[in-house]
Parts: sequence; structure tokens; C-alpha cells
Amino acid sequence: MSDDPALFSLTELAQAIAARRVTSRAATEAYLSRIAELDGTVAAYVAVDAEGALQAADAADAAVARGDPLGPLHGVPLAHKDMYYRAGQVTECGSRVRAGFRPSFTATVLQRLDAAGAITLGRLAMVEFAMGPHGYNENLRQCRNPWNLDHVPCGSSSGSGVAVAARLAAGSLGSDTGGSVRCPASANGVTGLLPTWSRVSRHGVMPMSPSLDSVGPLARTAADCARLLGVIAGADPLDATCSAHPVADYEAGLSRPLAGVRVGIPDGYFDEDVAADVADRIGAATEIVRALGAAVVPVPVPDAVQLAADLHPLMMKSEGAANHQGWMRSMPEKYSREVRQRLQAGYFIPAPDYVQSQKVRGPLLRAFADAVFSRADVLLTPVLPRGAPTIAETTTADGPAYLRMVVSLTRNTKPVNFFGLPAMSVPCGFTDAGLPTSFQLIGRPFAEALLLRLAHQYQGRTEWHARVPRGI
Repeated sequence: MSDDPALFSLTELAQAIAARRVTSRAATEAYLSRIAELDGTVAAYVAVDAEGALQAADAADAAVARGDPLGPLHGVPLAHKDMYYRAGQVTECGSRVRAGFRPSFTATVLQRLDAAGAITLGRLAMVEFAMGPHGYNENLRQCRNPWNLDHVPCGSSSGSGVAVAARLAAGSLGSDTGGSVRCPASANGVTGLLPTWSRVSRHGVMPMSPSLDSVGPLARTAADCARLLGVIAGADPLDATCSAHPVADYEAGLSRPLAGVRVGIPDGYFDEDVAADVADRIGAATEIVRALGAAVVPVPVPDAVQLAADLHPLMMKSEGAANHQGWMRSMPEKYSREVRQRLQAGYFIPAPDYVQSQKVRGPLLRAFADAVFSRADVLLTPVLPRGAPTIAETTTADGPAYLRMVVSLTRNTKPVNFFGLPAMSVPCGFTDAGLPTSFQLIGRPFAEALLLRLAHQYQGRTEWHARVPRGI
């Protein structure tokens, strides 16, 4: 392990602080130093609260010195996508519409992180109102992929992926409506978890498409994600959509043997239009999973997945248009052209089409579950079909080529949101061009513990997740 606390994983840092091997102030100063050195290049942050973070770190160290009971994230510096409300503090959602907005209440997930002892370093870049998978936002500095500055970090949780990859925070909360935790996790070479829809409270979190939105963590390891999920998951009386399903001890089962676990390899949809180098890395990862003791089985992918992929944008645009209707009428000029056009498209979707898309969600989920989970416990697919596109492709391209590029980014992720299932992005190597790539694990509802267990044991045999971008 490095002596630099900013290079520790989240769980390593929490253990080091609790054991008095590292102070929270030293860890916070290490992160602030890296932010000062590197964020001018990668633009992960929109605001840094150095004074507040250091004060919180000193309070955390004083608690350790007194022998107070410590939470699972005690003294650990985090940073989050700029869409989590904290009473009295600015939350702008990557937009001009919400410039200077100060909420009067704090998001449930932030309250739970606070109670667990976490420290907040600042607010992270995101695509405007979380509407875009590429990571570009004309309202902000250009957020850049730390592995190649000419490429996008993907979005909409762009700053979260970059901050974790560049070691500018120990972990982060993003959000995932069509892939916005898993895609930036994949593009930046970190681990990202989409929980089951309803697993985590969304009270105090900017809504994008409420029937698809989920809150999820990005961190360096599966163990880190397990700890974060264990803190933020669970019923919330302030969010009626939040499930009361029991919260597992996600860390306790990480090392349980994988013998008897069936990992499905898709035949159809998810394996289509995948670049050769990505397919090669996925194949190598599959062999490691097999060596870990899991049974690897082929799984025919039902037509329900393509239907889910087709209906997902209809639902997302309809709900997004409804959320923004008042502002779109009163201040349309404050939206970027791309986001304004996406919202306007939602007003042309007939209400019966939206209702029908909701009506078929249950039957399509049943068709998917019957076809996949009768044969396998987990489905293993690519996340991104190829490496992250260049910044030029997302800022200068137009027409059909641009649309194909944008659609391809979430091709393998958005059906999972439509079904409301849990999924993970796990680093498994680099493309021939040197960009990170990952596989996706998809599970049954509330099967996060199994996904985390499989990812953790894979990471015990590999070191892709531990690599740090150089030369940024």
C-alpha cells in the first residue's frame, strides 16, 4: 500500500483512520493537494469546500482521539454529483436554470453519509440536468477523461467518474437513469453500482426521470461500493418509492465461494456491435470468472431487451419534459440547445404511448427474467461497446452519426433501468487505444450482494481497478 492516503481505497482509508495509522486531516489535505494540482486539467469539480472539509476532518480526528464510536466512513473524504441537496448550500445540477439555488433541506443519502462519518470535499461536474451520456456540458469547464484528455469521461455522472479515477475523492454518489453510473465508471476505469430501483432513497435528489432514476456509488473497488451501499440503502419515510426490503450486510458475504453461481454470457443484443478489442477483454474476464469457480453458461437474450431499449427513451423524455415544463415555459433560453431539444421532444410523445410503455414494463421484465434467470444467476455483458468517444465527436459532430454515437453509449445499460434491476460496471482492461473498458453484471431484484461478491473476487485476481492514470 502507498504511503499517500489519497491512493488508498475507501475501505483501506476508513480502516487506517480508525486504527490511527492516518489522520482524517492528512487524508483530506492529500486529496485537496491533488485537486489543486490536477483538477485544472480534468475539471471534475465545480466547487471545492476546502475550509469545511478540513474543519470536518479535525472534528473526525478529535472523535478518534476521544475513543468515540466510529461510523463505517469515519473521516473519509468523498465528493458527489452536483444534484444532491444540502440545506443552505448551492446545488446547481450543471445548469444555468438552477444557478445559485440553495435548498432548505438535505438529501437522505447525504444525511446517512454524514451519520457514517464521511467528509464532503465539494460538488462534482455533471451533464446539464443529467440529460446526456457523453459527459459534455457547455455550462461548465470541459470535464476530461484522465486516461486520455482528448476523450470524454461519459456521463451524466462525469465528475464522479473522473474524481474517483484521478484520486481526487475516495468515492462518490452519482445517479443512473440509463447508464449514468455504469458508463462513466467504465470510461474512467472505476467500479460503479446501479442498485435495484427503490433500493436507495431519492429524497432531496434532483429528479430526471422518476420511474427510471436510481442513486448509486462510484468507487475504486467492489468492497468500497459495498460499504457505500450499506450506508445509503434502506427504507425512507420521506420517499414513498423507497423499498423496505431488508438491507444485506454487503461486505460480510464478499468472500463467500462462487461454486454453484451461474454466470450467463448473452447470445444476442448485448453482444452485438461490440468492438473486437472490447470483446477480447470481456472474453478474458469471463475465463477468470470461470476460474473463480462460477459456472459460465450461454443465455439466449429475449426480444424483451430490444423492446425495453426502444421504450426507455420514450419514458425518459416524457418524464423529463413533465419535470421541466414550468421552467421550459418561463426560461427556455437558460437551457443549452441540446438539452432544450431533448426536453422539447418529450412534448411530442402522446400520453397513450407513455402509459402503454409503463403498462408493458411488468410483462417485459417477466419475459426477461424467465429467459435469463431460469438459466443464470447473473448476466455478464459489455458496458460500453467500444472506448469512450473523443470530445470532438460530442461537440462538433451532428446528424445521424452523432445520434448513433450517443445511442451506442447506453445501448447495453438502458434496458436494465427499464427493468429496474441492479447492475455493476467492473474494470476488465484497456482497449487497443489505451482507454478503460469494463464488463457489466446484471442481477435479479435486490441481488446486489451477489454482484458485489462476484466483482470483489474478480478484483482479487486482477489489478485493472487499481491502476492510476498517469501524466494528467
